[in-house]
Amino acid sequence: MAQSSVRGEGARPRVPGAGELGWDDSMYDEGGEPVRTADGVRDRSGRDGAGARPSEDAAPHGGDDDAGHGNEGRPRRRRRILRWSAMVLSVLILGTAGAGYLYYQHLNNNLKKDDLNIGDAKDRAAKTKPNAAGQTPLNILLIGSDARNSTENQKLGGARDTFDTPPRADVQMLLHLSADRTNMSVVSMPRDTLLQIPNCTDPKTGKTYTASTSLTMTNDSLGRGGPGCTVATWEKLTDIHIDHFIMVDFAGVVSMADAIGGVPVCVDANIYSHTSTGHGSGLKLEKGTTSVKGKQALQWLRTRYGFEDGSDIGRTKAQHQYMNSMVRQLRENATLSNPGKLRGLAETATTALTVDQGLGTVTKLYDLSKELKKVPTKRIAMTTMPWVYSSDGNRVLPKPTDADKVWRLLREDIPLDGKGKKKKERTSSDPAAADDKIAVQVRNGTRTTTLAPVSGRASAVSELLVGKGFTQAKADPSTVTAEATTVIRYPSADLEGDALRVAKALGVSTHAVEKSEDVSGITLVVGADWREGTTYKAPEDDDATPESAKLDKGSDTEACMHVNPDYTWS
Repeated sequence: MAQSSVRGEGARPRVPGAGELGWDDSMYDEGGEPVRTADGVRDRSGRDGAGARPSEDAAPHGGDDDAGHGNEGRPRRRRRILRWSAMVLSVLILGTAGAGYLYYQHLNNNLKKDDLNIGDAKDRAAKTKPNAAGQTPLNILLIGSDARNSTENQKLGGARDTFDTPPRADVQMLLHLSADRTNMSVVSMPRDTLLQIPNCTDPKTGKTYTASTSLTMTNDSLGRGGPGCTVATWEKLTDIHIDHFIMVDFAGVVSMADAIGGVPVCVDANIYSHTSTGHGSGLKLEKGTTSVKGKQALQWLRTRYGFEDGSDIGRTKAQHQYMNSMVRQLRENATLSNPGKLRGLAETATTALTVDQGLGTVTKLYDLSKELKKVPTKRIAMTTMPWVYSSDGNRVLPKPTDADKVWRLLREDIPLDGKGKKKKERTSSDPAAADDKIAVQVRNGTRTTTLAPVSGRASAVSELLVGKGFTQAKADPSTVTAEATTVIRYPSADLEGDALRVAKALGVSTHAVEKSEDVSGITLVVGADWREGTTYKAPEDDDATPESAKLDKGSDTEACMHVNPDYTWS
């Protein structure tokens, strides 16, 4: 990450105004730094640091010649005045610097901090490797908590039966900032997604929450020791190393929306999110565009009853519209470069947010904001994790193949908007064993929604591998799965090189090699793209975002939520 240009510890040579607590307006002003010269310090206008013109420090006109004309006291008196002025000015500068530092510490103390990942160390995803230019992408998990642990949150959240119960992560978005900072991809996970939550240990109490033995709603992860468990759940599912998290609760959303000054959102009809049984967010808007802030912004982000089909999927789409619009609003109004507006936003944000230790100072948050600002809005793409309904139709599951592909694109820093350069083939620092020492289990995944699996396909491909020298390759006739594309999975880092070697021998793209805890050894699943023949032909566009991952683009100023006709009013 770039070095911070925050200068909170320093100060400009002025006394802070009342109520400013010494805040340095030049903190985010790239043009406000003084110019250092051989003679001292001058600001960019050419004046001395004391605010005087350079010539005023020189000896009085005539210098020592004036001593012979009865003016012996004037130079000495002027020098005393200058020395006294310098002393007073020094005190003022140091006072301002001290107050600025105190306010900087005040903002730091506002921030609530928690552990990044409280799952088992063995479940952690490997750190993302830098690209050829030495640049590293950033993965940040955004969490919206429904905690009712304060008077304000209880007032905003309603549902008295949930007061003081464990919080839930009702909003979860993985923000991926590309290594070269040219694009950003954001993937939401519906709160109703069923997953296996890993072991988590609460850092405050030491209590360990054992891994769920059955599929559990992903939003329950937050109540198992804190945001670090939600991070652990994402890493276990995606094998993506998460660098930071940022969490906000109900009250935080309201205060942030007010500090921003409102975010324009659009509905295609009058909407009132309210049911006869009292459910709904209470959002009531007229057709068209409205700038929402405060409680109304929170209602927008929480609305399910009223948007599209009334599911959590419609809610994530509305959240994308809000976030994209908020980014445009901040940039168009120059909030992030206006010291006065930024001061209020900084106070609000630091009070509203919970972050990991790696983002636990104003300096680090500012560094992050500078990195995010590098991405043009036209290269911001948001989507919801590809999903399918669970067997009872009330919850959702990650869609096989499509969800995995989205995670792979993020792992390999491939932009979801399809405008990035083609990725180079993967390599591994772990050398492969000899071909005849690599055990490979081959499964038949050729079944599709319209075609039955090809009989004997696993045996045919395992024989092909044996013929290529992989003498320990064996077919698994008992397992018939469905995979759209051929994939090679391995369980641990020490087998990555072997898996890549199998891929190379078969002509399978290294991007189709993935780590998975669902296998005990190297497992080749022959997909529906290889139903016949002994030569594998990889899909032409292997890095395309799945069609099921519909994108909401940051530059789309025409985005408008569809209102369910059952929730309109006139």
